[in-house]
This record gives sequence, C-alpha cells and structure tokens, in this order.
Amino acid sequence: MKIITTRREMQAWSHEHYCNRKTLGFVPTMGALHEGHLALMQRAHADNDFLVASIFVNPTQFGAGEDFSTYARPFERDCELLREIGCAVLFAPDIKGMYPHLDTSHTSSTRNSKNDVSRHHHEPQTVVEVLRLGEVWEGTVRPGHLRGVATVVSMLFNLVRPTRAYFGEKDYQQLKVVEHLVRDLCFDTQIVPCETTRESDGLALSSRNVNLDEAERRAAPALFRGMKAAVEATQNGERDAVRLGEIICAQITREPLITVQYIAIVDAETLQLLPVLNGSAARVLVAAKLGKTRLIDNMAIA
Repeated sequence: MKIITTRREMQAWSHEHYCNRKTLGFVPTMGALHEGHLALMQRAHADNDFLVASIFVNPTQFGAGEDFSTYARPFERDCELLREIGCAVLFAPDIKGMYPHLDTSHTSSTRNSKNDVSRHHHEPQTVVEVLRLGEVWEGTVRPGHLRGVATVVSMLFNLVRPTRAYFGEKDYQQLKVVEHLVRDLCFDTQIVPCETTRESDGLALSSRNVNLDEAERRAAPALFRGMKAAVEATQNGERDAVRLGEIICAQITREPLITVQYIAIVDAETLQLLPVLNGSAARVLVAAKLGKTRLIDNMAIA
C-alpha cells in the first residue's frame, strides 16, 4: 500500500491512473476504522481497479467543545487493516497540508460566545455549503459541521478524482448532502450508498462507540429498538408521524442514560418533516447523547 501525504502527490497519482482509464473506488474516513468502514472498502475494492482510502480528521467539521482533540487516531492499526483489505493508496495529509492557513483554535473546549471572533478566522477562505439539506437536523445541532464536510469532500474529490465514492447510510444526512454536492457542482463521481453495519444488538457501528462505558453501551441499542418499533407500527397501519415519533421516544427514554436531541420522520430526499406517511420514501432520523458521547442513527420507514 502506498501512503501519500501531500496534495500534489495525490493529484499526480490519480491523474496518471485517470489517464490510463483505471477506475478508482474511494472511501473517505477520519480513521479509527471499524467493520462498517471495511464493508465500504470491500465493496469499493470489488467494484474498481484500485481502492483508495483517506484518513483525515477534518477540523472544519468539529464545533467548539466537540471531540476534535480527543478523536481516536490509531494510525498504525488503521494502516494494517487497509493493507489486509487490499488498499492501493492511503491519502493521509496533515492539517497544514490540507488547510495551509487554517486557524484551528475553534476546536478548543474553552472557547465561548464572549471571546468568539469572526468564524472567517477559523475557516478556509473558500467553503462549500449545501443549502436547505445542510441547514436542518445536524445542521442545526452542529452549526458549520456539514459545511466542513461539504468543503473537505469537494477537496478530496478534486485530489483523488474517484470514479466511485462509497458512503455509509449511517450518516444519512451527510450522504444526502454529498449526493447533492456531486449533482449540483458536476463532479464526475458516482456516489454509492451502502447499508449501515450494525452490532448483533442493532447498535450502528461508529468510531465514537469506543467512548461508551459499559452502562452506556448496554443502553445505546435503544435507538435501534425505538426505530424498529416505529417500523413495526407502520406495518400495522400507523401513518401519523407524531404518533410514530412518540413510539420511538417511548422506547429510547426507557434508558435513563440517554438524552434525546431529536427524533424526526422526514422525506427521504428533502429531509423535511412529514406530518403523515403518504407512500413516498421516508426516513427516521435520531440523535442522542449518552454521557459525553453523541450517537446518530436512521432507518427507512416507508
């Protein structure tokens, strides 16, 4: 496996293989790889001539007080997993390599509204933002997060020039933002959605799951149970979105360690709230905190 750390070298490698008409399957990550990441990579490896992965803990998608400084970075372990799966290239830049002029002080947990300066001091001069889709749910709870995602994905696509890029449905809103980004900005990349990988008890795999203590880990599958209960209710004829949300909430709040941030029944494409299920594709979106760990999940409901 070749490890590339600079933008120029990544561009040169991808340009050579693009000119040779080789297909590149790309899986962007922030590292701390788990079976969900590896499932994406297995798919990308099978579909394309080369598998390319990236590991970059992107500071622009973390807000004040979030876990940028403590985010797990087991780089050597991740490299070994990538070698085993047949990854051709790992792109692993540092922050200055991606954002030469970025001030990352906004990731400090001590920053507050009294000493905030303009956000323009903490971002690249050029950013990418997907409106409407990026302004709800995660866009409200984590202001700037999806703008950071859209910007870094645009940069990575320009550097890697992937034929196909693979994203898990676990981060459903992120997936939708990237799909619209590719469509609206005419990237020559196919976005391949992949099903959420789960533990045997239903908990969606996430790099942040390692931060759960034993009690929190036992409580965490309540998100999955709540969504499943709502799906079962629809199979028995329930169509009222408020009632479905109540069913989910009742299941989740049986676990006192969980603090719900939002539960939403939305149109699967626009992510707008649905008052009733009307036959079009719909999705349940759930976000909650267990201690200091934040989890999100989703499920198709119609």
